[in-house]
Amino acid sequence: MKHGWLNLDKPIGISSAQAVTQVKKIFDTKKAGHLGTLDPLASGVLPIALGEATKTIPYLFCDSKAYNFTIKWGEQRTTDDLDGDIISTSDIRPEYNQINCAIENFIGEIKQTPPQFSAIKIKGARAYKLARSGQKVNIKPRQVKIHELKLISVDIINNA
Repeated sequence: MKHGWLNLDKPIGISSAQAVTQVKKIFDTKKAGHLGTLDPLASGVLPIALGEATKTIPYLFCDSKAYNFTIKWGEQRTTDDLDGDIISTSDIRPEYNQINCAIENFIGEIKQTPPQFSAIKIKGARAYKLARSGQKVNIKPRQVKIHELKLISVDIINNA
């Protein structure tokens, strides 16, 4: 049996659990687990423990995370991400300075309601699975702390 950690660059399109299943097959091991969860539409580093290393997972969890993301202005979608159908559009586009000013409202301790189509578990099932099956998902707002938000660029041509 293999024991240890690996950092997987999880691609878009598979769940964290599916990524772990693939790693288990590649390394021919029965026991594996991941630290944190990435939504299927997210790519990024997914730490995976193999064999006896899975026992260290409870001691390594860290609530501090960093994200890079793109916002597409002028579209509202059924799933709040690129997977959903467009349900409304707008020609209004915020300017660079407007975005920078708005960012300040999100720094610090805030209440955040995760989207219906998130990887959060509701009574043992992922919210996105429940939502995709047509079930109404009630996700309560959570207290989160945003340490920093930076506007890196604005793409006027692609509304992003």
